[in-house]
Amino acid sequence: MRKRILSMLLVISMMILAMGCAKKSDGTPEGQYGNTNNTNQSDNQGDIGTIEINQEPVTILVAAAASMQPSLEELKSLFQDKYPWITVEGTYDSSGKLQTQIEEGLEADVFLSAAMKQMNALKEKSMVDEETIIQLLENKVVLIVPKNMESKVTSFNDILNAEKIAIGDPASVPAGQYAKEILDNLGIFDKVEEKASLGTNVTEVLNWVAEGSADAGVVYATDAATTDKVVVVANAPEGTLKNPVIYPIGIVSASQKKEAAKLYVEFLQSEDAKEIFKKYGFLAR
Repeated sequence: MRKRILSMLLVISMMILAMGCAKKSDGTPEGQYGNTNNTNQSDNQGDIGTIEINQEPVTILVAAAASMQPSLEELKSLFQDKYPWITVEGTYDSSGKLQTQIEEGLEADVFLSAAMKQMNALKEKSMVDEETIIQLLENKVVLIVPKNMESKVTSFNDILNAEKIAIGDPASVPAGQYAKEILDNLGIFDKVEEKASLGTNVTEVLNWVAEGSADAGVVYATDAATTDKVVVVANAPEGTLKNPVIYPIGIVSASQKKEAAKLYVEFLQSEDAKEIFKKYGFLAR
């Protein structure tokens, strides 16, 4: 009996010794901390992933002046690299037309105008949030002629040497309104109007001159920079424009996606965006 008891005690002692070997010096079972850390790390990674995955996909519509199309289209990929859950779509036309469309219910989230006039009109109707409006960019007005055609037009003062003159419709196109202001101040708008083809937006004016269907045209410097088919022969003469050509941007009051719209407007003020705008000839404000 005594031997049996001693044998049992020896077995128990060996079992206790074996269990002790499976513990760390601080008494914690081997692997416990590692398992805990792995679990916490996994949980934390899961939390971070959830923040990204749970960003609800959203699409915002940007109503922008036609002259903004090349630069904004290039900026799309940069913006969506930074905010992958936000898709940006653009609709481009004359600022006057876009103003009218917003007034008639266009579901735009952001409005980027080629002049303060259209932005102010929407602000006064409480259709753009006043506190979001900023003067984003500045442009220049230039006189262009077709590149591969002989031209007697060398300045705004001799624009009447052209047989056909293209300008934006002053009733709705800011570039046309600027052209009219310049030509009025030179005292020749009435005569220019007799030879004028009125474009529905500045891109149409540019295309007419580039194709040679107009002998001269008035566009923005940024538009002229997008093609090698036209030549800039003159800038707007000093003193012919009362105010600089400002491009304001603001968030449409009826937008249901204002957080995403705000991120987009902020992005367009970033250094990356400014570099792209500069490439297209804009001056950042």
